[in-house]
Amino acid sequence: MIHWLAPLLLSAGAVMADPLSLLNAAAKGDAATVAAEIAAGTPIDSRSNKGETALLLATHGNHVDAARLLIDAGADVNAKDDIDDSPYLYAGARGHDDILRLTLTHGADLTATNRFGGTALIPAAERGHVETVRILIAEGVDVNHVNRLGWTALMEAVILADGGERHRQIVTDLLAAGADPNIPDHDGITALQHAERLGQRQMAATLRQGGAT
Repeated sequence: MIHWLAPLLLSAGAVMADPLSLLNAAAKGDAATVAAEIAAGTPIDSRSNKGETALLLATHGNHVDAARLLIDAGADVNAKDDIDDSPYLYAGARGHDDILRLTLTHGADLTATNRFGGTALIPAAERGHVETVRILIAEGVDVNHVNRLGWTALMEAVILADGGERHRQIVTDLLAAGADPNIPDHDGITALQHAERLGQRQMAATLRQGGAT
């Protein structure tokens, strides 16, 4: 039993089966129990004491079968917890591509932002999730969105990475999708300047080829 998964009280008169069982099952990826709770009429978007829905908990563990059951039953792919994570945002940030695709076909809000003011694309780029970045670009997520730290997806792929092959590919993909390499951070420093400062010669060359000055 996951003792910290205490669901919020629902409105008086609501039919209740066992929200705690649903939350626990989702967190463990127990698809059979998730299916049973859905069939029993358990409120699909019941929340833990951290504001997490069953779908977000399933997404945490990349439990695709449980997530699919919940989404097909109408779980809210945009429901945020207490730290502004949603199933869509978390799947994008962690590179959980199967769940990400499910959220995208069930109403994911491409403009949603996390606690840093960033779209799903920004942490995906930072963490080197090449395929995730491609999925989000294809869906139309704003490649030039700037988060509260003053960083775009392209900027994070440079300054929070090591200039390796995956991040260079992400920068290449972002540039091809229209990312502006000359958007500076809050200190007026561009991605190219950061790459040069960090000794990322290949990354700097990639940026120059994409129009960085």
